[in-house]
Amino acid sequence: MTTVVSGDLADLYGVRSADGLALLKVARDPADNDLLATEAEALRRPIDGQYRAYFPRLVETLRVEDPDTGEQRAANVLEFCDGFVSLADVARAYPDGLDPRDAAWMWRRLLVGLGAAHQAGLVHGAVLPEHVLIHPGEHGLVLVDWCYAVTQPGGYVPALVARYRDAYPPEVTDRKPATPATDLYLASGLMLRLMGGRVHPALRRFATGCRLSAPRMRPQDAWRLLAELDELLHTLYGPRRFRPFSIPA
Repeated sequence: MTTVVSGDLADLYGVRSADGLALLKVARDPADNDLLATEAEALRRPIDGQYRAYFPRLVETLRVEDPDTGEQRAANVLEFCDGFVSLADVARAYPDGLDPRDAAWMWRRLLVGLGAAHQAGLVHGAVLPEHVLIHPGEHGLVLVDWCYAVTQPGGYVPALVARYRDAYPPEVTDRKPATPATDLYLASGLMLRLMGGRVHPALRRFATGCRLSAPRMRPQDAWRLLAELDELLHTLYGPRRFRPFSIPA
C-alpha cells in the first residue's frame, strides 16, 4: 500500500474495494481509536439524499494489527474523492488570496454541507483547510475528517488540531458544548484566511459577525446564514453565474 495522505492522527492508504479505489484510514496511535470510531458513527448518520454528496461514504470499519507490537488500531475505509483538492491546496496555489468571486461558491457549498450535517444532529468540529475538499472543475465540495465531530447534543469537540489552535472558538479550547455556531465560526475564519488581503470589506464584516466570542451571539442556522450570504453576494456581484475555476500547476 502507498500512503496517500499523512494526517494529524491517521495515515491514509490507497486500496481497492468492491466499488473501486478507496482510502484506508488507519489510526497512527491506538489511543486515537475512539476518534476513528467517532468518524464512523458520524458517517453512518442518515443524511438527506440531496446532500449526500457533501459527505464521504464510509465503506467499512475494521481493526489493523501492528505487526511489531500486536496493538489493534482502528481503521475506516472511505470512498476516494477523485478529482478533489483541499482548501489547503487552494491556499498554497493562491498565496496572495483567492478572488472573492471564486471563494463565493466554496463558501456557499460549505454552508450547504454544514446545514445538512446540523440537520442530522452533527457538529463537524474541525472545519479546517485540510478537511474541506473541492472539485475545481465541477464546483463540488466534500467535508472530510469527521474524527473531531460531536454526535450528541451537549457534547464537546473531542480533540483539536494543535497547529490550528488559534482558529478555534473559545468553546472548543475551553471544553464547553459545541453547537452549529461552532462550525459557522470555523467556516467563516477559513474563508477569511482563504481570501486574505483580497476579501471585500462587506464580506469581512459578514464573517466577523459569525466569529463573536459568545456562541449565543453568533448565527446558529447555516441555512439562514446561506440566504444572508446570497443576498450580500447579489448586492456585491450581481446575479449568480458559473465562474470557471482551476488550480495552477
